[in-house]
Amino acid sequence: MTKQTADSQTEAQGQTEPKVIWDDSEMVSSYANVVNATSTREEFMVFFGVNQTWNPAQAEVAIKLTNRIVMSPFAAKRLSLILANVLREYEANFGTIPLDLQTVQETGREQPN
Repeated sequence: MTKQTADSQTEAQGQTEPKVIWDDSEMVSSYANVVNATSTREEFMVFFGVNQTWNPAQAEVAIKLTNRIVMSPFAAKRLSLILANVLREYEANFGTIPLDLQTVQETGREQPN
């Protein structure tokens, strides 16, 4: 079913989509250059942190975890779709994002040229 068809059916049934009001009055911004995730049957956990290691050749890497977001499987799926769309748009505008360590070390940065 297309979005247009779904909207037409909703309007035909006399239902309207609720207006979403984004309340950012208590929002906190954090920086992360490391992310990891895990799940159980009931919830997904996404961990964010900062790599504290200066030398990539070190035997151990220190990651300071700063935030954990716990969400339902439904919210996790929506997040996955949103991120996939944003990444597709980003790479269309700025080029492919390298994920391998060798490319990052050769260019000296994580961002594409």
